[in-house]
Amino acid sequence: MDCTTHGNHTHTHNENCGHTRVQHGTHVDYLHAGHLHNVHGDHVDEHTIEVSAENPAVCAPVTCGCAHNDCGHQTVPHGDHTDFLVNGRLHHPHGDHCDDHGALAVV
Repeated sequence: MDCTTHGNHTHTHNENCGHTRVQHGTHVDYLHAGHLHNVHGDHVDEHTIEVSAENPAVCAPVTCGCAHNDCGHQTVPHGDHTDFLVNGRLHHPHGDHCDDHGALAVV
């Protein structure tokens, strides 16, 4: 799993911190301001949802009720792009529609 250290992160993530918790492989990450944070010892790592069969990066049109412009949906790093978390699914704006990039397990 590719990860890098998030420098100068003073917030302490835990199951009661208020950030959305996401099951990511065998561990839990915290969705925080468009980043997936993983507590790793004395620091926080940046994670990305990998492009996979479960979370593809393909054109898969889905009906979406907003244009993802100040809509309030959280952003999630996915592969080399950013998706929006909508009702437990990753939406990626694509032309005049959104693509469904799969489910995200919010715990």
